[in-house]
Amino acid sequence: MPAASATETTREGLFASTRWTMVLDAGESQTPPQQALSALSELCRIYWRPIFLFLRRQGSNPDDAQDLTQGFFARLIESRAYARADPDKGRFRSFLLGALKHFVAHAHAHDRRQKRGGGMILAPLDTAAIAEADTRALGGQAWSAERVYEREWAETLLRQALDRLAEECALAGKDELFKELNSHLSVTSEAAVPYEEMSLRLGRPITTLRSDVARLRSMYRAILREEVGGTVAEASEIDAELRHLCEVLAAD
Repeated sequence: MPAASATETTREGLFASTRWTMVLDAGESQTPPQQALSALSELCRIYWRPIFLFLRRQGSNPDDAQDLTQGFFARLIESRAYARADPDKGRFRSFLLGALKHFVAHAHAHDRRQKRGGGMILAPLDTAAIAEADTRALGGQAWSAERVYEREWAETLLRQALDRLAEECALAGKDELFKELNSHLSVTSEAAVPYEEMSLRLGRPITTLRSDVARLRSMYRAILREEVGGTVAEASEIDAELRHLCEVLAAD
């Protein structure tokens, strides 16, 4: 749709300032700017769940997986490991998993205990969030740790985009409408509330509701592209990354 294309073009025009590109740029300097560290901290805050689930699937118990997750992100900052990221390989998703495997291979229990709790770039992980993620880690028993990681990465991107869409709707005074319509934004929409039911409840014509949903979907796509753009090194990689993540989500 023209409106969506305009939004996406505008956002990709600012691609040079996305989170991961700021981190890559900082890796080339002796002292990374605070802006880049904030960007990396934000990426770590968003993507702790794929890391935690990967570690759980590899056999770490919940406490050790939490220790390793926190310790890994702290070490990522302190060692400037991101300075060795290869821009030609570009995806934060791939870099993070490779760095994690290296970290785990050389981690010691006392190092993990020492790292946990103090000076974290990421707040202590919420107990409820850990419990919910741990429940997910126990599902899909036949899946490899890598597959669990990629599946959770894709779902995290979707959640992040949906949360941002909810914030934009709230700022526009359309919080209640978003809550009514967001079931139509899922991949399958199997649980979507029928338009007829919403029309009766909201006193809003079905044709208007369909237009509302179309606008929300357009906004959702644009925000999702921006989120994906924040994890790759070049705007030209966005479409390929989106296709890959869709394939991950579609796999049984």
